[in-house]
Amino acid sequence: MKYALVLVCVFVAGCDAVRSATDRVFSGSSTAPVTAPAAPETAEEVPEPVVATVGWAGAKTTVAGLGDPNTPGRWLQTPLVKTEINGRIVVPRTGAQAYVALIPAPGPEGGGSRLSLEAMRALLVPFDELVELEVYSD
Repeated sequence: MKYALVLVCVFVAGCDAVRSATDRVFSGSSTAPVTAPAAPETAEEVPEPVVATVGWAGAKTTVAGLGDPNTPGRWLQTPLVKTEINGRIVVPRTGAQAYVALIPAPGPEGGGSRLSLEAMRALLVPFDELVELEVYSD
């Protein structure tokens, strides 16, 4: 019985889900000191301000089909964005929603989009159909 318990612990410790969870927990408590960047010595060395990528207000509509099923994660490849940002997608017909990574895709802004397999599962939509989506930037 003792050996079975030890084997179960070894198998669970080797699981990717457990390992990634423990990495997130233990890597967040770093004891390394955080240093501030050095102040510029002359006026010529002043760095330019960083501009945050701003999304849009309200919803944009797109029609999406299944993207590459071998690419993991929740994502939507869409021509609605120019840079990768986080967003929320809603199926207006059912009200189902999911948070996804919005990835730029080539084409006109009114063009079609590709949705990941995991996002389609989260939205409970059929894999073999096109689905109308409302896209919100966060």
